[in-house]
Amino acid sequence: MPLNLHLLRLFATVAKAGSFSKAADILLLSQPSISKGVRDFELQLGCRLLDRTPRGVKPTREGLALMRHADAVFAAERAAEEELRALRSLDSGSLRIGASTTIATYFIPDYLGAFHARHPGIDLQLTSANTRDIAELMLAHEIEIGLVEGPVEEEGLTSEPWRTDEMALIAGPQHAFARDRTAIDPKRIAHEILIMREPGSGSREVVAQALARLKIDPARTLEIGSTEAIKQVVAAGLGVAIVSTAAAKDQVALGRLKTIEMRGLVILRTLWKLKAPGRLDVPAASAFEKLIAAPVAANAARRVRV
Repeated sequence: MPLNLHLLRLFATVAKAGSFSKAADILLLSQPSISKGVRDFELQLGCRLLDRTPRGVKPTREGLALMRHADAVFAAERAAEEELRALRSLDSGSLRIGASTTIATYFIPDYLGAFHARHPGIDLQLTSANTRDIAELMLAHEIEIGLVEGPVEEEGLTSEPWRTDEMALIAGPQHAFARDRTAIDPKRIAHEILIMREPGSGSREVVAQALARLKIDPARTLEIGSTEAIKQVVAAGLGVAIVSTAAAKDQVALGRLKTIEMRGLVILRTLWKLKAPGRLDVPAASAFEKLIAAPVAANAARRVRV
């Protein structure tokens, strides 16, 4: 039979106080109700827990054994209450964030710094993975915030638009594309080695869909599981790639990469925030969501989505 925790509390309080009257004062209950509760508890367990004497009560051998477990139970209860209290505030606790690789590397760091400055007592944990993996972490309740590069169609999750990101064709400075002074015909990509992210990556899906609409089928592709690695390979002269402009700007500024304008093709993608309907957000998650609720890029409305 499962232990009745209310009756366990009555018994433990009486045993520690040494009398029913003192326990009544501690628990703000009447002495008769406590006496009845302890008696009912003894009947349920089938043993005497307290020895009643004119000088008060003392726990029996069985009562002492039960008290040791009661201490552990109520310690766990207090720990749970303290943790929940922390989660309901922004003074302490933790926030687990999952983000697709590009978002984690190029979009989130400034937000993390701003959040820490406002709420230094919150421990931040950032997991970087592809879109599919972030969705699985969200479903498993292993993260509170999920930001991904492509919409997710999973039962138990919804995708909400977060912001707009522009994708750019990049090439090394010695590549033929980089020497062209005008926008290139995007169909020329079909004759190049196209460096792409691994299956499951949101950016890969966006690039593949954009090229498929124009019936561009690259003759050769190379899969690399990191945008940083893709940039280095392209800078070294092996093929071309289409990546986020936010990811490319550092190497473009250094002259190691060039962004190549494509005639009639602008690739815009929506970055997404994952939500689990019915799940109660902790205050830290709500505060972080407010922080990242920046307006969509101003140039998005003037571009043609592909």
